[in-house]
Amino acid sequence: MTGQQTAALDARYGRTRPRRTRDRLLLVAGAVAVAIVLVAWVVWAGLDGSTPSVEATDTGHELMNDERAVEVSWTLSVPPGNETACIVQALDEDFTVVGWKVVEIPASDRHLREFTETVRVAQEANTGLISRCWLS
Repeated sequence: MTGQQTAALDARYGRTRPRRTRDRLLLVAGAVAVAIVLVAWVVWAGLDGSTPSVEATDTGHELMNDERAVEVSWTLSVPPGNETACIVQALDEDFTVVGWKVVEIPASDRHLREFTETVRVAQEANTGLISRCWLS
């Protein structure tokens, strides 16, 4: 093959120098765009710690069959100065909710607090627990 034939084949199949340069520029631009999106996501999702977190841990329950109620005890961890609300549930042996109650908890200067709440039930309960808590 001669130099002219090789050049003609390269042009025909897109193997010319300007084409390779353009492909490299597009690849670098795409990599930079992916890197920018990744850094923006890390800053937005990982470093934004401005929202206070709420944690509730069940510490026990007592069944009161004569009163058709369950007494649930839990520990609440929330930053001081935040009002909180929690859902306390009573469940039967099939894990069906047979009673629940929303408990409003006022703000306090303490980070960790303990609570006990009585939940009335529609049927015989097997256990009681905290479903979830949130800032109110």
